[in-house]
Amino acid sequence: MQRWALLLSAHTYEIKYRKSTLHGNADGLSRLPLPVKHQDSAQKEIFYFEQVENTPITATQIKKATRVDPVLSQVMDLVMHGKSRQTSPVSPDLVTYMSRRTELSVQSGCLLWGRRVIIPPPLRSQMLEQLHSGHCGIVRMKEIARSYFWWPGLDSAIEEKAKACMSCQGVRNAPQWAPLHPWHWSENPWQCIYIDFAGPLEGSMFLVAVDAHSKWPEVSIMQSTTAESTIQKLRGLFSRFGLPEQLVSDNGPQFVSQEFQNFMKANGIHHITSAPYHPSTNGLAERFVQTMKHALKSARGQHSIQKRLDTFLLSYRNTPHATTQASPVFLMMGRQLRTCFDLVKPSEPRQIVQHQQQYQIIRRAPKAKDRTFSPGQPILARNYTSRAKWVLATIITQTGPVSYTVWTAENLTGGDM
Repeated sequence: MQRWALLLSAHTYEIKYRKSTLHGNADGLSRLPLPVKHQDSAQKEIFYFEQVENTPITATQIKKATRVDPVLSQVMDLVMHGKSRQTSPVSPDLVTYMSRRTELSVQSGCLLWGRRVIIPPPLRSQMLEQLHSGHCGIVRMKEIARSYFWWPGLDSAIEEKAKACMSCQGVRNAPQWAPLHPWHWSENPWQCIYIDFAGPLEGSMFLVAVDAHSKWPEVSIMQSTTAESTIQKLRGLFSRFGLPEQLVSDNGPQFVSQEFQNFMKANGIHHITSAPYHPSTNGLAERFVQTMKHALKSARGQHSIQKRLDTFLLSYRNTPHATTQASPVFLMMGRQLRTCFDLVKPSEPRQIVQHQQQYQIIRRAPKAKDRTFSPGQPILARNYTSRAKWVLATIITQTGPVSYTVWTAENLTGGDM
């Protein structure tokens, strides 16, 4: 109080009484009364639910299930006492275990075959789920199972479990190659031709046409790859060699356009498209494109691309083909072109082609697996248009030895299965 009296002695003031509730103007921050909010201190109970995954199967569960199983309980009696306490006839399920009777044993109430525990039927489905939890594949699942447990038909059950897993099927690799089915060899020149586009190479596109009978190639440098430009080039080829009976191409937009289809129908040409994403079905044109590109790239910088192309075509047409053992020009025109090289006398091409095709079939047979499907059969079809690798599909009709038209949720498509 003395300190305050000393401080206030320098001022002139009058002391008046005021209630404490009226002293808001003296110190508004510390003296202004505020309503008190009482906090609820009652404890809250929170209920938390979580789905618990299946717990691993233990030996105790196997022991209990084995004791109540009618078949395994008889097997345990036979193993431990040499006879069964049940007087009923021997069931067919018991025969499988009887053939392994000398290899069976009982340990802590569990039946063992060698060092592998025999799983009772009620626990087998859960054991398969536990075995497949790592999605490690059929072979590894079998290897793991053979180290721990067994029951009759275990290998088949593992295979069915893995094949029924859509997650595994969705990321699996492509199936084994189908057996080779060569195209029917044309009897006459220009009866069937294979066409394809090559490039771009040095800023140019090339329209390639190869005769199936003689392997005679025709190559045109294209400024445009539209259906109209393609038809103009083909019309020029047909004016020199005539109209073919059959034309094979891939599913390029210019080949599947309505304008190109009308051109084929107007000239009586049967147009066949190869299976989508399977260039090997148009293998004759595809293989020639590789050979042509290699030759043009090797001679790059020496001459113009047109001169290099003409030089390559002259050499290719006069060289005996690996399949026919005859030069394309001889089979196409029945004579040899005048060159500075002597041509090998051509052999009978038909037998040689058939021999080469049969050799290719035999060589591919060890790696090939034949597959047949029937209309309406559900399958998994290879998907190349989205991130999903395999999609559910239904067989509609068979279009060739290894080609089918299938129905998917998106559209109707065709290809090799």
